[in-house]
Amino acid sequence: MPASRYLKHLDTIIAAAIGFYAIHLFTKYSGVGISPDSIMYASTANNIQAHFSIMTFNKTPLVFFPVFYPTFLAVIQFITGVDPFTAGGVINSCLFATVILVTGWMLSKFITHSIIYKWLILIAIILSPALLQIYSFLWSETLFILEVMIFIMAYHHYLQKQTTFRLLMMILVAALACITRYAGITLIGTGGLMLLLDDKLTIQRKIKHISLFCVLSISLLLANLAYNRLTAGLSTGTREPSITSLGENMYYAGTVFNDWGAIGNFADHFAIPITAIIMFALIGLLGWKALTGKINSYENIIIAFTIVYGLFIILLATFSRFERLNSRLLSPMFIPLLISCTSWVPDVLKTIKSKAKYVLSGVAVVMMLAFEYFTLKVDMDRYDDEMDYGVPGYSDDSWNTSPFVQFLKTHKHIFKPGVPIYSDADEAVYLFTGISSTLVPHHFFQKDVEKFFNVKHYYYIWFKTLDNAELINIHDIEKVEKMHLLYNLKDGAVYEYNGERVNGQ
Repeated sequence: MPASRYLKHLDTIIAAAIGFYAIHLFTKYSGVGISPDSIMYASTANNIQAHFSIMTFNKTPLVFFPVFYPTFLAVIQFITGVDPFTAGGVINSCLFATVILVTGWMLSKFITHSIIYKWLILIAIILSPALLQIYSFLWSETLFILEVMIFIMAYHHYLQKQTTFRLLMMILVAALACITRYAGITLIGTGGLMLLLDDKLTIQRKIKHISLFCVLSISLLLANLAYNRLTAGLSTGTREPSITSLGENMYYAGTVFNDWGAIGNFADHFAIPITAIIMFALIGLLGWKALTGKINSYENIIIAFTIVYGLFIILLATFSRFERLNSRLLSPMFIPLLISCTSWVPDVLKTIKSKAKYVLSGVAVVMMLAFEYFTLKVDMDRYDDEMDYGVPGYSDDSWNTSPFVQFLKTHKHIFKPGVPIYSDADEAVYLFTGISSTLVPHHFFQKDVEKFFNVKHYYYIWFKTLDNAELINIHDIEKVEKMHLLYNLKDGAVYEYNGERVNGQ
């Protein structure tokens, strides 16, 4: 019996193995991709594992991100003895394979089970440029996407028998997701919405389960935020007000959807209506399912999450400033959106009794295969590039072969003990030298700028290849302070400031 159960899901297991190997291919040249966020996660994981301290590489508490992903990395480091940068490729391969396993399991439980539909969706996930990019980097989205899929499975399990124990299992997943990424609160919104629309629960049990779910699911996040406030004085780090309007964020989201759908840049002219049509269509579909008493299914849980996450991230970008809406920020909704936009096809085809059913089925399969062909071409182009220089970021050859990086690695002694070090890339300084430094302040935070210019003696490490207009740069500094150039290379320089102002200021 157990053997037949595994054979039943053999196709999913094979797909998961292919997904594992796909991430291995993209990370085998120079290892897992490393961004500033990656260094924040990994350095915190090192401190958790070594000192049980939630501190980052620059000796400050981790507040900009929740605590669970670094803790997850720390546990793996404790068990294996391998640091996250080295183990990152294998960790991500395992996470991606598990996402495929969970998704394949869910697809086999859909109301209209179609083996061809299942295969096409699994192939689309494996070939997705968006997901292959995410799982090529040491990012918290790699774990969060898995938590989203497990939550959907846990909620469906709860629907089969709506007991308090099954509700608590669902709560546990949502609570952990909230301290993996702050966007994890969308799972609370999804669960609350589905419980509200549930037509099986009595009013009394519905109120009880919604209250229990919401209060307990957010508990770990509230504890994390309280800890941040106590240790750093800020709950989620310094946040600037948004500089993009709702319309602009709908446009950026639409361009991402166009990229995911391999539609082409010409469709970007219609990005705003595309976003609006997708969201309103899904809202209408979920509303119709609720009104007709067909709300409790995998498909509808997935649609609910797609709606909640999509609205949340677009509205958040309208009120709070962070990087422009892109594929990474929207990636947790890729699989749910893919399923939400296609799961109705097998249902419709099943209702057709004439021979037209086979013609329409063939058209649907050809369209899906065409979509997957174009995404495969994108993957192949990216693979060709990254086999030459590695995954973009601090692990690629532009950094591995950098003369300035090599200089810093071999000249750590040039910095006098006790003298603060500033840089336009403090995470790069830590990654390549192990030295802690401080990021130069943002123009927006004038108090931080004033505080910086009151420092009487410091070193400044300047990476010439980086250009962050939001940070004060060497040219801004030289307008106020007389900087002494100590070492100058083609891609970086080291300065020292001894308290002398320009024109005796």
